[in-house]
Amino acid sequence: MARIYAKRQKPRLAPPFLLILIYAGFIVFGTFALKLPLASTSPITWSDAAFTATSAVTVTGLVVADTGSQYTVFGQAVIMLLIQVGGLGLMTFAVLILSMFGLPVGFTHRLYLREDLNQTSATDLLALTRIILKVVLLCELIGAGLLALVFVPEAGWREGLWQAVFHAVSAFNNAGFALFPDSLSRWVGNPVINLTVPALFIMGGLGFTVASDIWRTRNWRRFSLHTKLMLAGTAALLLWSTVSFALMEWTNPGTLGALSWPDRLWASWFQAATTRTAGFNTVEIGNLSDGTALMFMTLMFVGAGSTSTGGGIKVTTFIVLLLATVAFFRSRANIHVFNRELGLEQVMKVLALTTISVLLVLCATFVLLLFHEGDFLAIAFETVSAFGTVGMSRGITGDFDNAGRAVIMAVMFIGRVGPMTLGFLLATRKPSRIGYPAGTVYLG
Repeated sequence: MARIYAKRQKPRLAPPFLLILIYAGFIVFGTFALKLPLASTSPITWSDAAFTATSAVTVTGLVVADTGSQYTVFGQAVIMLLIQVGGLGLMTFAVLILSMFGLPVGFTHRLYLREDLNQTSATDLLALTRIILKVVLLCELIGAGLLALVFVPEAGWREGLWQAVFHAVSAFNNAGFALFPDSLSRWVGNPVINLTVPALFIMGGLGFTVASDIWRTRNWRRFSLHTKLMLAGTAALLLWSTVSFALMEWTNPGTLGALSWPDRLWASWFQAATTRTAGFNTVEIGNLSDGTALMFMTLMFVGAGSTSTGGGIKVTTFIVLLLATVAFFRSRANIHVFNRELGLEQVMKVLALTTISVLLVLCATFVLLLFHEGDFLAIAFETVSAFGTVGMSRGITGDFDNAGRAVIMAVMFIGRVGPMTLGFLLATRKPSRIGYPAGTVYLG
């Protein structure tokens, strides 16, 4: 009796490319939603709507209009929804919806989910998704409750609770959108704001795989290598950036110089923590010294963790680059860290990702300088902020014309979804049928 084997149906489009189309679709949806008359207090242009939608879906936070005054509660809700979907991951969000309605998650959906979560295997993805949902809801609910202690006494129950929920979602997803024109500067010395908001975006910036590992394991020795590198790297960057910012800006009258010393310490901690991922600020970014601005650009370029709500080349990528450099100077062929070994393939992926990222930032900065006369540092700062989906600005976002906005939107989009496509291309191997003799190139 002949057996009939059912062929496994493969997706017509590669998962990363389909995810990119879905992200673009949500941007289009957000653009039309924000253009509705009930979404804004006064008419906005299509360019304003498209820029805001792109910034929200890519969880960047760059704005061309004040979110709190330009948009109604409906418009703010649309922005918050775009932030939540963009930060959580579109396929993760879709699988959660399917699970809530008891619908099966097929093989094709698992492939897309695997790419969205940057996983190498399609097993245990649903369990990982459920853990992500628990972590997200728990962090955002606790964060909203704590922020309500500050916002409700000042704005009342209705408006205060809305502000607490909006900023909790924005903070955990590292979006940087705020309902106040000066971001969170009026609470520069408030302990609740300075502890709750950084805790939210640090948790979101660690990455869902790290959160899942911590949730399941809760033992340093049993953590994966990725989790150990992320925790150690994040702690080191936070300590270094906090101390550096305090030393460089302590006497600057435009930032820390006008504050009391306790507020200076709070501001140093908050601004150093938010720079790599979130985009909130408690001091005026336009008043930073040139040295501090350059340091911030470096931190924004590094960004947060893989599969996180943040952008950048990722902390683990930066660490592997440093480890590869150290191994080279020690004449070692392999990289050893936490009793594990990293192979040449991973180093090559890191080099490819970093090279493409550097070229993207340089090309975008060059194009902006061609069409917009202005401060080079401010334009470069804006470009790096867009690529890292950070959202900090030296005050020039609203000065760009439609062409400049298009460039920034493209950089935000690539900074958010580009690594997925690059990872897919690097993971696709085509064995070579032709071999060549080894050659020598003199370097340095």
